[in-house]
Amino acid sequence: MNTMPPDIFYAYLPALCSTAQLRELVSRAETPYILMMRNDTALDFSPGAKNRFKQVMQDTNAVMVYSDYLESDGNHLHPHPTIEYQPGSLRDDFDFGPAALFRTEAVRQAVRNMDTGYRFAALYDLHLRLSRIGRLFYLPEALYTAARKDFRQSGLKQFDYVDPRNREVQLEMEQACTVHLQATGGWLAPVRPDTDVRQGDFTVECSVVIPVKNRARTISDAVHSALSQRLEKPFNVIVMDNHSTDGTTEILRRIAAQDDRLIHWIPSSGTLGIGGCWNEAVRSPHCGRFAVQLDSDDLYIDDSALQRIAALFYQEQCAMVIGSYRMVDFDLYTLPPGLIDHREWTPENGPNNALRINGLGAPRAFYVPIIRQIGFPNTSYGEDYAVGLAVSRKFRIGRIYEPLYLCRRWEGNSDAALSIEKTNAHNRYKDSLRTIELLARQQQNAAMNHE
Repeated sequence: MNTMPPDIFYAYLPALCSTAQLRELVSRAETPYILMMRNDTALDFSPGAKNRFKQVMQDTNAVMVYSDYLESDGNHLHPHPTIEYQPGSLRDDFDFGPAALFRTEAVRQAVRNMDTGYRFAALYDLHLRLSRIGRLFYLPEALYTAARKDFRQSGLKQFDYVDPRNREVQLEMEQACTVHLQATGGWLAPVRPDTDVRQGDFTVECSVVIPVKNRARTISDAVHSALSQRLEKPFNVIVMDNHSTDGTTEILRRIAAQDDRLIHWIPSSGTLGIGGCWNEAVRSPHCGRFAVQLDSDDLYIDDSALQRIAALFYQEQCAMVIGSYRMVDFDLYTLPPGLIDHREWTPENGPNNALRINGLGAPRAFYVPIIRQIGFPNTSYGEDYAVGLAVSRKFRIGRIYEPLYLCRRWEGNSDAALSIEKTNAHNRYKDSLRTIELLARQQQNAAMNHE
């Protein structure tokens, strides 16, 4: 019989929980431990699982213990591993699973210090506050079974945080994260120095950079979209052909033979990711003053994108410009949620809120002398996010909230339908980037306060 140990309080809460609900929970909990469970998910605990939660909490002196679990789709059980919590695990969609054990006194302390009455963000606020009190311990054992609630593929789930319907929720999440950054010394003031983007000599004003590997179906569309741009000053297109084998190379050679603005570059190294390709492109003598991103299966929305990006660099004296894009299918029909404009970025709090969200938007453009100093990690996932965080630490980022870009979602996308293992690997890596950035900001702030 799967009974509840007498020293554990049994609590059901919604994922979007209010501060009032947490206060009510604490007022009723008279046991040393609280097992919090999602109230919209059917759970079945394995024999001894609840005692295992408690044992691990006692042995580690953790304030929270969460675990792997099994997920039921109605017909089969599937392993659902979670991942270890890091200092940079600041995203509000961190997957703790639908059940976790909490130390009651730690929860009581955290709730006692909550001075904001959230409608939706209280559990997120609780996790952040608990991480300042003690350890959030990950137990890699499947202790229970949960019914699957969301059957969407990974390529659709990742845009929930920019869906306008979730805007009110996201504003609360941003507030909770900002308070946490202030409490941990990682918060950045909104003031950024001007960047004199007129410095340096360049043969062209802009370079559209397109890393590509095996995109024969889409590379011609992408390149012609870039070459069709209208800019007051000269520009070129640098395609980093990362040793394609599907005919992409031949397509690029044909286009380059007809238009000398296309720089078709095959790197000598066979070990480069997308970030490594970007490093070669921006450090090459062909690169212009501004390097502008275009993915190999996407398109600019019209011929004015480069001109608008370049103009904003001069207007705002910023080191990076990020635009907005529209989600479309392979045939360019709009897909929900449609426009991805990342309006959660504000001049006042954008660099701080960037540590909470999973991306900064596209297309991305960089003032080349600065991006040459920072450099990209040699990966094929998260490399753009890492650079955006590093730029935002010291420099101003300009934003364009109208669409400049058509982002194709099709079966060829690398993130269209990821397994839970691959999703976890991506999340773990981005959390590590946030951890690095958080530590860098804490050091920067400490040095400034010491002066």
